Amino acid sequence: MRRIATATGLLLAVLALAGCGNRRELKPLAGAELPAPGYGQGYRPSADDLLAVPVQAAPARNVELRQRSEDREDDPYDLPPEN
Repeated sequence: MRRIATATGLLLAVLALAGCGNRRELKPLAGAELPAPGYGQGYRPSADDLLAVPVQAAPARNVELRQRSEDREDDPYDLPPEN
């Protein structure tokens, strides 16, 4: 009995996750509209435009700042706290 319950639970989990990869064009709900264009903007953005992540929100780092471990120089401002 326990095997059947485990198998059923696993099957339901797999079926629930199968719908996660569904991709199609996004459209507003019936009777709803996309937001109005911003002040001074000449066009109304589409749903895909609104979902696109701007570069400033997720920058791509292509430069490694440190190539190897280096000793830190003395910092004159790294002082212990005063009581």
